[in-house]
Amino acid sequence: MLLPEPIQNLINALARLPGIGPKTASRLTFFLLRAPEDLSRDLAEALANLKSGTGYCQVCYNITAANRTECEVCSDASRDSSLICVVEEPLDVIALERTGGFTGRYHVLHGALSPIEGIGPEQLKVRELIARVEAGGVNEIILATNPSLEGDYTAAYLRQRLQPYSVRLTRLARGLPVGGDLEYADQNTLLRALAGRQELND
Repeated sequence: MLLPEPIQNLINALARLPGIGPKTASRLTFFLLRAPEDLSRDLAEALANLKSGTGYCQVCYNITAANRTECEVCSDASRDSSLICVVEEPLDVIALERTGGFTGRYHVLHGALSPIEGIGPEQLKVRELIARVEAGGVNEIILATNPSLEGDYTAAYLRQRLQPYSVRLTRLARGLPVGGDLEYADQNTLLRALAGRQELND
């Protein structure tokens, strides 16, 4: 069945988004077609303002409002500027902030090293991280990259680059999730849980 061009164009555009295939894109398109006009208009305005209304923090490279040079975390004087948590994406900042347990600041790399995909240090905010360390005042850097091949490779690379500086380097602990059963854990998770075991008789 041939669809009118505006409908097909929207289906094609939605299908390019991660996690949305042609069927879901079609369902969303026809939902918007039947929805009240204000819903479609609000969505269109939100999409149009997404790029123009946002920018990057000039300190940590997290996403912030376009009219700000620093994000909320970097502009908060109560945060510990000597402690930097390095993450891959802005969504990782949100996840860590949700815990309420981190009081330092962040550095967002905007990806992970992946030679296969042609992503090297030049494509990430590595140079900017080194500059922050060289500027002084940093005591500890937590390498909080994802527990994947790319994340581990990125953490190893950063460790090598940061070793010449007098800064403590740590990595997020890994292991079994709360409520998880040993029988369902994969081999790597079990190995990391064993390696990261804690002393009980303090």
